[in-house]
Formats: sequence, structure tokens, C-alpha cells
Amino acid sequence: MQFKNNTKQRSASIQGLRSFKDTLPKNVKKIINKKGHVYSETLNNWKYLVGNELFKVCYPKTFKNSNKFGVSTLLIMVKRGHEVDVEYSKKDILDKMNNFFGYSVVEKLKFISFDDEQEMTGSKNTDLKNVAISKFKDKIKNVKNEKIRKSLSELTKVFKQK
Repeated sequence: MQFKNNTKQRSASIQGLRSFKDTLPKNVKKIINKKGHVYSETLNNWKYLVGNELFKVCYPKTFKNSNKFGVSTLLIMVKRGHEVDVEYSKKDILDKMNNFFGYSVVEKLKFISFDDEQEMTGSKNTDLKNVAISKFKDKIKNVKNEKIRKSLSELTKVFKQK
């Protein structure tokens, strides 16, 4: 490998294939290390941090790091009806998170409740073969490859469910 002078970030770099983390600018690396690390570790260990019962009814949405205007805040989405349970265990969650990271990572928890509607009203009993719009049905039927035709019909099923 040959050495090449790179004037933008480093005094010397190795020419050829590099790992993704080496190609990132220094400023982006600092942001990822500060914010991304805490949030990703929280997501990975959420079941340990809150316990089995609360794991089923809540999940972390965003993490805002502290600055001169505010404190570090973790935004948690909670299923409607379980807000009181999560509110009572707020102190335990804060203590476990700060102990897990070894320093005071989160100073404040905010909760947002959401509806967990599993059943959508309407077309559960529709015929799965006729879920596409009529103008797309003709185009899908004209596709010669059978695998592509099936995958397109599956794709329309997914869009119809949403």
C-alpha cells in the first residue's frame, strides 16, 4: 500500500480500502460517540433496565443530550393505561441507567402515551388475491416472470395493510 498525504483530516492516511468509521469526519465521530452511543446502548439493554413488565408497555424514543439550556432527557413512549406504572418506576429507571453507564447520563425522563390498536377496523376478511388497485392489477398480470409477479402482489398486500 502506498501512503498518501490527505490535507483535510489527517496528516497521512493509507490509500486503499478503509473501514467506515475511518472515513467519517472528526465532528461526526464526536456526535456519534456522545449521542448515538447512549441511545443505542439504551435500546440494546432496555429489557434489563426496566424489567419484563415495563418492557412490554414502553420503549425509548429519543435521547437529548445536555447542553447549557437543558438537562439530558430520555423520551419514553408508553402504552395508554400504563402511565402510572412507569411513573412509579421512574426513579428506578434513572438509577439503573446511570449505574449501567457509570456516570449520570440521564437526568430527566419524559413520557408520551400512545394507543396500541392491534386490530384495524374494516377489511380483515378481504380476498388477498384482489388487494391491488385495478390499474395495477393489469400491470402485475402482464409481468412474465412468475416470481416477480408474486413478489409484487405481496408488496401490494403490505401496502394495503398499512
